[in-house]
Amino acid sequence: MGAEVTFTLLDKCPLALTEDEVERTCELVLAEEGVERLCMVSLTVTDDDGMRELNQEWRGIDAATDVLSLECERPDDPDLAPGEPCELGDIVLAPGYIARQAARLGVSAESETRLLLVHGLLHLLGYDHLVEEEAVVMEAREDELCAMLEGGPTHHVRVTRHEDEVRP
Repeated sequence: MGAEVTFTLLDKCPLALTEDEVERTCELVLAEEGVERLCMVSLTVTDDDGMRELNQEWRGIDAATDVLSLECERPDDPDLAPGEPCELGDIVLAPGYIARQAARLGVSAESETRLLLVHGLLHLLGYDHLVEEEAVVMEAREDELCAMLEGGPTHHVRVTRHEDEVRP
């Protein structure tokens, strides 16, 4: 069915991907994950200060981060009527933070943004990385999807390990 993406640009932050690239990424991830229902995805783009506020509000962490995923509904929710679109959730990206992270990792801002968009979508679809076993699965799936999107092998960086997060 695909994805319908709503964009909210806060503080005039430029995103390294075009709207078409964002929609293509969302559609590919949903299709590859076997989602047959139309999903609505909201993408918010903000600066480091805005991301810090959201990270504090939603995760209790007083620091900026690269991506946040705020889940709303799941495509397989039995309460959704047949054919009813799924309000999947909101993905928040911080382009300035992402650009600095990309430079530190030696990759393009576009590639890093794409990876983090995939990461955010996978969270909305139920993937997580709080324990090592889940992180391995999520990171492998990110690598597969990014390779499809970029037309070949991509960099593998353990980006699912947020800098502000500690796992056992």
